[in-house]
Amino acid sequence: MSECGVEKIDSRTLPMAALNERRRRAVKMRIEGVALKEVALRCEMSPTTVIAACKAYEAGGWRAVDVGPRGRPSGTGRSLSADQERVVQKIIQDRTPDQLKMPYALWTRQSVAEVIEQRFGIRVPVRTMGLYLSRWGFTPQKPLKKAYEQSPAAIRKWLDEDYPAIAQRAQAEGAEVHWGDETGLRSDDVRGRGYAPTGKTPVLKVNAKRAVLSVISTVTNKGQMRWKIFDGALNTGILILSVMRLDFNILLPDQ
Repeated sequence: MSECGVEKIDSRTLPMAALNERRRRAVKMRIEGVALKEVALRCEMSPTTVIAACKAYEAGGWRAVDVGPRGRPSGTGRSLSADQERVVQKIIQDRTPDQLKMPYALWTRQSVAEVIEQRFGIRVPVRTMGLYLSRWGFTPQKPLKKAYEQSPAAIRKWLDEDYPAIAQRAQAEGAEVHWGDETGLRSDDVRGRGYAPTGKTPVLKVNAKRAVLSVISTVTNKGQMRWKIFDGALNTGILILSVMRLDFNILLPDQ
């Protein structure tokens, strides 16, 4: 609190324009002969700051009274230059570690730090590497799985040529096009992470006896679904039987 009972504002929390206005007002008051203590009180500045503002005025005029932003400029003191940061970002966007013959499947803080050391000879601590990645907008994510054998050209050909012929034939014959797949079912599903108080690990009750089944299913373009649940792995006999059951004119036992 000031002597007048008004809450004093710390000049260090002021915007730069407001702070410079105070400094100029303090210098003007000192030029007019106002006592140092009174100037400091009315401008809510320390006597030391008032003296420094007056000395700056005497040395360089009003322009010298104003001060600039405190602290070092943004970006200074970093291990990597802006150009080096752009190079690293492009590497981890366009490549995976194994493509660079590194013993990692995905980009981690450690693997990115090793790339930087290999390329520029700069060692970046793992924690600092995390700050770089966060500033670049990179976050740890669960990857999508994509088959090595997938061929974009073959997929495009199938979509543009093969499937239109299949759809045309189905329409001419009054048939349905079914999209099918097979998967496994387990009674002990795998849970991910869950939040809990520190030091109190959550406990998940599970069935000790695990049951495993398989299912083959199809869905049409209209959303009609067919499925069959069976024990064991999919084999030729089960596949043929499941395809035959799609035709309602064929009566087959539920097996």
